[in-house]
Amino acid sequence: MKAAIVAASVLALTTVAVTKEGPMSLYDLTVNTLAGKPQPLSAYKGKVTLVVNTASECGFTPQYAGLEKLFEEYQPKGFAILGFPSNDFGAQEPGSAEQIQKFCQKNYGVKFPMFEKIATKGASQSPVFKFVAAKHGEPKWNFTKYLVGKDGQVKAAFASKITPESKELRDAIDAALKE
Repeated sequence: MKAAIVAASVLALTTVAVTKEGPMSLYDLTVNTLAGKPQPLSAYKGKVTLVVNTASECGFTPQYAGLEKLFEEYQPKGFAILGFPSNDFGAQEPGSAEQIQKFCQKNYGVKFPMFEKIATKGASQSPVFKFVAAKHGEPKWNFTKYLVGKDGQVKAAFASKITPESKELRDAIDAALKE
């Protein structure tokens, strides 16, 4: 009997913390990769993470290069970038998952994780963007960036015009990494 109570207590501690209102942390969610395989975001727990809605035919698309450079520089420090293609703004991500993957590899050498195309706003908004936008608002365009702390909580949001090279973004990442 005592062993059953202990086992039940351990099980209760390991269940995912999701309330009726939604996930308590970004890391409570699971999304599909571009290859269509489920990926629990808990794999990034304890890292500082930048969630970015991307598009292949946008004026901000060259930011892929800066994002990749940022990823390569900061990854050893406990940083990740998660790319979420979206066709929500100007239909600027019309490609299939395979086309998006090829485009990102060929043109920008993207190595940071990319996920299936999703909705970032509106009635079909993905759980990821519902979570990150809850406190900082829905993205207004492609390449909006949400900085998530090691605890899975959104720390800041950066508009499309804030580039991966910007001091503002890098300072926020550095501060989050020190926490």
